[in-house]
Amino acid sequence: MKTVIGIDVGGTTTKIVGFRYAENEKPHLIEPQFVRATDPITSAYGAFGRFTMENEIALNEIDRAMITGAGASVIEKPIYTVELHRASEFDCIGKGGLYLSNLNEAIVVSMGTGTAIVYAKRDESGVHSEYLGGTGVGGGTLIGLTRKILGVDNIDHIEQLCESGDLENIDLRIGDISDKQQYGGMDSTLTASNFGKLSDLANKNDIALGIANMVAETIGMMAIFAARSYKIKDIVLTGNLATVMPIHDRLLGMNNNFDVNFMIPNNAQYATVIGAALHGIR
Repeated sequence: MKTVIGIDVGGTTTKIVGFRYAENEKPHLIEPQFVRATDPITSAYGAFGRFTMENEIALNEIDRAMITGAGASVIEKPIYTVELHRASEFDCIGKGGLYLSNLNEAIVVSMGTGTAIVYAKRDESGVHSEYLGGTGVGGGTLIGLTRKILGVDNIDHIEQLCESGDLENIDLRIGDISDKQQYGGMDSTLTASNFGKLSDLANKNDIALGIANMVAETIGMMAIFAARSYKIKDIVLTGNLATVMPIHDRLLGMNNNFDVNFMIPNNAQYATVIGAALHGIR
């Protein structure tokens, strides 16, 4: 039995996952974990130590360890004598997205602090990924704006505020400016302008939901344009932001209006690190 470990190093958060496998057997996923710390080196070493200890993985049982992520560049030496092999983050996004969704072709969107969009396709030789671009709108935008405007930067608190929010006090809708005939029967609830109808009566809940809605719609429309350029409908949403409920709900709610298939698979927040681990399976 062999064990491959994937490590995704961010600025202060490291995600880690593993696969156990034998020859001619399907790899078995070991439950992913994440660790927060004040710097990437501390979080990477902490994640590795905790993961191997809790899963009773001896260092000599590790066949290969793969590392990716923005913070990976500062990890230049082996971790606890285990040599690290680097994997392209964009390749990991594509590979992890297809693995979790069980698709052979899709647009994979990685929603973290910012957003990256990848086209991924599987063939006989493996998964091939093409980085299409992205946007600076992401989790950092959500946290930054709610902190500055509302004095709230905890995701749980943001979600709670959004539960009672009303976009009627925030966004200008198609139905506010026109009838269906003018825009070919387009859904009148679609957003014409984020924050374009901001009311003096809007409260913190409304504003929080408006910010989350703006972030979700910006990411969603970029992903839709990417999918249309490849003439496919499947869009796999990954990253931490995919699990934030107002973002999650708005993106899935765009499926019918734009004839696409947004999906958020289980373990979506770990897609990139799962992709890294898959790179190490030989």
